[in-house]
Formats: sequence, structure tokens, C-alpha cells
Amino acid sequence: MPAGQKKDPVGKKLAEWPLTPAATLGSSMRARGIFLEIRARLPTSLRKLLHIESRVLTLRLPEGVDADVQAAAAIVSKAMRDIEDLPVIPREVEDILTISSGERHRWLKGGRLQSAGTRTVKLRGRARKITFHVFDPRHIEDVLDRDLVSVWREEDAATRAENRRRAAGKAALKRAQRKGRDAEDHPDESSCEASRPRGWEDFDMDGLLR
Repeated sequence: MPAGQKKDPVGKKLAEWPLTPAATLGSSMRARGIFLEIRARLPTSLRKLLHIESRVLTLRLPEGVDADVQAAAAIVSKAMRDIEDLPVIPREVEDILTISSGERHRWLKGGRLQSAGTRTVKLRGRARKITFHVFDPRHIEDVLDRDLVSVWREEDAATRAENRRRAAGKAALKRAQRKGRDAEDHPDESSCEASRPRGWEDFDMDGLLR
């Protein structure tokens, strides 16, 4: 190597696979997820050869590294055949649709977001496993294209307003009922005075006996 020339830490590019919009659904997080999924399918010794650069998967061979590049390329090429059908995981759904975790949970529970099944994984460094719902990419694409998120948010806002109206009505009814019970338990003194039988003393006070 000529003096002053730096060694390329990444290596020479040997192959590349662009990720289509149908695969990424316009999400950089989805593109990253696809990269991690395909890299996980490679043998441990070959995983360091795969990179992602601007939504393009690249296979690079670092200088001085001896690896079975053809085997790695074959695995990646095979995985890319059905990459557009790769299930969408929760964090990717939130990024694609620009929604919160709360909205995802609520719409999944209500049947608006349709689950395509569940996946169980073990997080790195943790003993327990976690299970989460995954989604069909075509379903998520349909939600995105039809702007159903806006529709669902408007429906949710209307539901919240109706729930507040009903809650206010129930609260007003309870207050009225409580007030009525209080009136029965503690009748008005003037009413008691008016209902008390009048004696001769009362007539005398009114001057009726003069």
C-alpha cells in the first residue's frame, strides 16, 4: 500500500440491492429493519460484509478479510425475492403511519389495524422473551394510501367529545339527585314554620284578637 494511503475500513463493494418503495413504504426505519432481518439470515462470519447505504444493501469485502462472498451474495439475493412481503413490526408501523404507540394499541384492539399474527423474540442481554403483533405490509400501505389515520383520529375525537357530554350529563343528574335527597333530609325552616299548627299566641301576635 502506498505511503499515506488509508486502508478502507468498509472494503470494496462487490454487490448491491436497492430497496424499493414497495418494500420500505417510505420509511427509513423500515429500511433499517429489512437490513437487520437479512443480515440475521447470514452466518455470523458473513454478517459484517453486509451494509446499508441510503436504502441500498451493499456487500463489501474489507481488505485482508477472507470470506465466502458468493455464499453471502446468494443468501441476500434469495432473501430479496420476497422482501416486499416481510411483515411490518410495531415501531415500523408507527414510523410509516406517523402514529403514537397509544394509537397503535387502540386501533389494533378496535380492529382498525389488522394483525397478521405475532412474533416472539428474545432481546439481547435479557432473559425473558417478548411477543408482539406484526402487520401485513399491503394492509399498512392501504391505510397509508387512503389516509385512514386522519379518519380514525376524527372518529376518536368525536367519540371523546360524546363521552365527555355523557359524563357531564351523568354528573349533573347525580348532583340533582343528591340535592333532592338533601332537601328531604333537611327540609327548609320556613316550610316547617308554615306547616306548624298556629295557636292562640300566634293570633295574638298578629293582632287578630284585639
